[in-house]
Amino acid sequence: MPLETPPPTIAARVASLNARYRHHSATSVLERALFDPELGQVALVSSFGAESVVLLHLVSVLAPGTPVIFIDTRMLFAETLDYQRRLAETLNLTDVRTIRADERDARRADPDGGLHRTDPDACCALRKVAPLERALAGFDGWITGRKRFQAETRAALEFFENEEDRRIKVNPLAHWTRGDVEDYIVNNRLPRHPLVARGYPSIGCAPCTSPVAAGEDPRAGRWRGRGKLECGIHFVNGRAVRGPLPARGDAGNGLKETTR
Repeated sequence: MPLETPPPTIAARVASLNARYRHHSATSVLERALFDPELGQVALVSSFGAESVVLLHLVSVLAPGTPVIFIDTRMLFAETLDYQRRLAETLNLTDVRTIRADERDARRADPDGGLHRTDPDACCALRKVAPLERALAGFDGWITGRKRFQAETRAALEFFENEEDRRIKVNPLAHWTRGDVEDYIVNNRLPRHPLVARGYPSIGCAPCTSPVAAGEDPRAGRWRGRGKLECGIHFVNGRAVRGPLPARGDAGNGLKETTR
């Protein structure tokens, strides 16, 4: 009796998907993630931050019932919480799941609420990484709004990523520029996060986010002075990203979707 061919590994599937969709638009990649049985069950993870409305709007048009996971660290700006509720209603997102750190874990690891000052990595692990890992346990993949232009750590970002041989991570907007994002928001008359107008182009937890001056990198206000660029929910080669990566070669020539 002939042996059954084993199913392709996640790494092989990711390589195949990136080769197939290298020159496709964000919408094509997103449709693949939402409707292709090969990817299984997927969720969108959103911070409801400065640029989140773009991907949330795309999902609302294609499949408004898609599970949307929102991490409430209990340290977010009040404006972010209001914006999350407003967008969910405006875009008719019907399955928004708010997740938080386990209260027992929070009391044990951060009894006085000051962990973000002494060990911001540990605070992110407690309030973001652990809750998200629990929330994604039942999914085969997840969709993010990450883009190459946002940071050095994202300069070579692909549409599809292998997350430690456990899940496929999908980045439909990987090749978009800052101008593409702005054009999409304007052309679709989408509501902006209220803090953007007050000098916050990248928005995280209130204690670890500060306004950005003209000419500064848009993410300069995140963990200012800490040498920290990512919260840890994203991984490179199986490790949580904490700081800049070594310079890499050409970031690729994937065609971005036209939004003008």
